[in-house]
Amino acid sequence: MLKHLRHCLLGALALGLSTTTALANQVVVGGKNFTEQQLLTSITAQYLEAKGYGVRERAGMGSSVLRSAQENGQVDLYWEYTGTSLITYNKVEERLSPEETYNRVKALDADIGLVWLNPSKANNTYALAMRRADAEQRGIGSLSELAAAINNGEDLRLAVNAEWYARPDGLRPLQEEYGFEFARRDVKRMDTGLTYVALKEGQVDVALVFATDGRIPAFDFVVLEDDRHYFPAYALTPVVRQETLAANPELADQLNRLSAQLDDQVMAGLNARVDVERVAIEAVAEQFLKERDLL
Repeated sequence: MLKHLRHCLLGALALGLSTTTALANQVVVGGKNFTEQQLLTSITAQYLEAKGYGVRERAGMGSSVLRSAQENGQVDLYWEYTGTSLITYNKVEERLSPEETYNRVKALDADIGLVWLNPSKANNTYALAMRRADAEQRGIGSLSELAAAINNGEDLRLAVNAEWYARPDGLRPLQEEYGFEFARRDVKRMDTGLTYVALKEGQVDVALVFATDGRIPAFDFVVLEDDRHYFPAYALTPVVRQETLAANPELADQLNRLSAQLDDQVMAGLNARVDVERVAIEAVAEQFLKERDLL
């Protein structure tokens, strides 16, 4: 009877129905719709399965949809970025240090039953990048120098994804902070992964990137220094529903052990295996766990 009940509850989760109580040793691992998040979903799922959990994956979700799914009990845990919770979900506009950012979102999200565990050392902040040779030729190494070049009449084209274009920590406030503006015709909106291709192939001169993306070194891009510290910290952190932790007392320590394995270099290497070397996400995740003695 109990086994049948568990299967029914998991079936309800798969259909997108919320539950009000977490089921011990059964977890739903969510993830967003880009490479790093898909990797983390697979890494976490394989890791927890090896620990004896029954795991269901819900990967490839949009940020807001995933956050709502966790709040509603459809997702038990996923890896979130501190800056995203601070600005996008909690609407905090203060400039905070990385530590202050983490402490603020930890406190705010605790009020709705979400627990931020130990942050990793991976800070996947947004950044703007250029082809190294082009940046050196133009004398652009920072966002202030980019602003000066545009204000001096240089015609530079920018590739961004649609989400960041409209985000409260996106293009418009960045331009306001640095005192410049791309001509509307020069801003190309596209899927996240295509910004790297557009920059590599010379379709644009500047592109929005994620700081831990493995294509940055692989394609010989240079990340422009954020010399006014516009972008907040985006520390990659496991976030879990409080009721899920209550039902699974060992889960916090297990996820903290996994979080301790991650930093910028590790994530860039994993991302490159998928995006540059074209290795399957599940295979990259499994190899990582085995190399770290987590499987």
